[in-house]
Amino acid sequence: MAQAGRVPAADAVITGFDNAELRTERLTLRRPVADDVVAVHEIHRDPLACAHNPSDALRTPEEAAGLLERWLEHWRGFGFGYWVVRPRDAGRTLGFCGVKLTDIDGRRGLNLFYRFDPAAWGRGIASEAAREVVRWARATLPALPVVARVRPANTASQRVAVNAGLTRADHLDRPGEDGPDLLFAAGWAPSPPVKGPFAR
Repeated sequence: MAQAGRVPAADAVITGFDNAELRTERLTLRRPVADDVVAVHEIHRDPLACAHNPSDALRTPEEAAGLLERWLEHWRGFGFGYWVVRPRDAGRTLGFCGVKLTDIDGRRGLNLFYRFDPAAWGRGIASEAAREVVRWARATLPALPVVARVRPANTASQRVAVNAGLTRADHLDRPGEDGPDLLFAAGWAPSPPVKGPFAR
């Protein structure tokens, strides 16, 4: 699924989140570290993993290092971001799932991102990870809606968004970097203005 929107300047470090590691029945989601650059490169250079979002594809380790640094910058600035997803019994990285700050129609929200190694597809892993991320986001940052941008032909990614608790929000559909994006959302109902480092 494509990433959405710009990352705001990291103007505050947020503390007190129980977010360095999340766990589900089968998975561990942990904060990324510099050594994850190899997995970032491996998954993002796989043509199947980026088939619906070719602009996200990476060619070189240097591109992977740049992408990972942007993820780490968001973590340093806001205390949350994209997690590295692995089986609970360790083993190799399965993929990545998390949220980052974004703007949709002038409203601050959380972009839900998930990308997994095609070898991990078909076992409900993406849905399990995304469900836990959305649970964390709605419990921890309830004033910020969660949105997912999905290409029309990517029906598997649409199922993940729905399984994670998002619903279709066709009034938010828009052009994306790789073509039209269908939007799914949770918590989009009108809410009081957000103050502090998450405010627009």
